[in-house]
Amino acid sequence: MASGPAKFVHEGASIDYTPGSDVLVGAVVVQAELVGVAQAPIKSGQLGSLAVAGVFDFPKVTGASSAISAGTNTFWDAGAQNATKNAASGANKLIGKTVKTTVDADTVVRVRMLQ
Repeated sequence: MASGPAKFVHEGASIDYTPGSDVLVGAVVVQAELVGVAQAPIKSGQLGSLAVAGVFDFPKVTGASSAISAGTNTFWDAGAQNATKNAASGANKLIGKTVKTTVDADTVVRVRMLQ
């Protein structure tokens, strides 16, 4: 039987990643439009993996108008190292949707990753 050009590799909850420098557990790694989270430390030059699916708590900016409602697209601001509801004209990369409403004073936001 003939087949198409695509070949199944794996479910895709995590992806292979070989960093150029050591990566700490919980580090958020941005590769173009793909955002992943290291679930274990990864040494420089060694193959590891990044989660690209699942529910994670990300640090969140605090202050006036920083609350994020459940179901809101949430983005990673690599410069500030926190999650925000502001896409910043594409500069911040989509993490996923919040699954729990936050208030301005909250320091974390719970996000279901969508890639």
